[in-house]
Amino acid sequence: MKKNITVLGTGAMGSRLAAKLIEAGYSVSVYNRNKGRASAAVEIGATYYETPGEAVASADIVISMLTDDHAASGVWLNKETGAIWGMKPDAIAIESSTLSIACITNFSAIFAEQGIAFLDAPVVGSRPQAEAGALIFLLGGSHKALHEVTPVLNHLSSAVYHLGENGAGAMMKLAVNAYFGVQVAAFGEVIGWLQKSGIDKQQSTELLSQLPVISPALQGIAKLVADENYQPFFPLDLVKKDFSYMLKQAVQAGSQTPCVAVAQKSFQQAIEKGYGSDNIAGVARLWVD
Repeated sequence: MKKNITVLGTGAMGSRLAAKLIEAGYSVSVYNRNKGRASAAVEIGATYYETPGEAVASADIVISMLTDDHAASGVWLNKETGAIWGMKPDAIAIESSTLSIACITNFSAIFAEQGIAFLDAPVVGSRPQAEAGALIFLLGGSHKALHEVTPVLNHLSSAVYHLGENGAGAMMKLAVNAYFGVQVAAFGEVIGWLQKSGIDKQQSTELLSQLPVISPALQGIAKLVADENYQPFFPLDLVKKDFSYMLKQAVQAGSQTPCVAVAQKSFQQAIEKGYGSDNIAGVARLWVD
């Protein structure tokens, strides 16, 4: 018998997770702070509930995909409507939002107090990968809980990496986003310099994309910059948020991260210029015409 699943947060990513789960034959309940944004999931068979607590009441697995610490804390921990208070004792909570380590640590402790299994499982990938069921899950938590949810995650992903105890998945996700962001900012600077030095933008992006110095992910960014396509798969506002979480944790760990700190300033400048809703490639607009 297939499990009942609740998806908390039906924005760009959560709605696509819900769709893949419905496609796989699961009974899916959803909650979103803005009810209108849950309509696409409801139209294909999801059941909408007015509060997180109501949405998770019959769930075997609860997957959260929310914007930030504030949103996730409100949905999980609100004293009157929070999802954690409505979950069954044998249910499993999966936090797939990109959150700070402090937030994940707090969640882990509270779920443990309630006797509910908790996994931090943020994802690598964006809307196209979510639609294709090809996300990569970076997971922290117990092997037992992972074993229980693996059949569900297999419908959503191309790979699941178990990295250790709670917090390990969240930390790796911040590392992935910070590393990628540094690459994108550096690429934008270089293309801008080449352009102002007389080398055509199309020519430079195409050439660099063929060289081994460019990662596969950055090849995609190069095409977006060349085409001036800044459709927000991973908006600058969220990139900057993730940089902030990573830098705060680095300070607490006593780790020096000067490249990440400088890159964050570039993303902040892009946001101040009004590019916050652009895709991550939009940071290149600081330097590229």
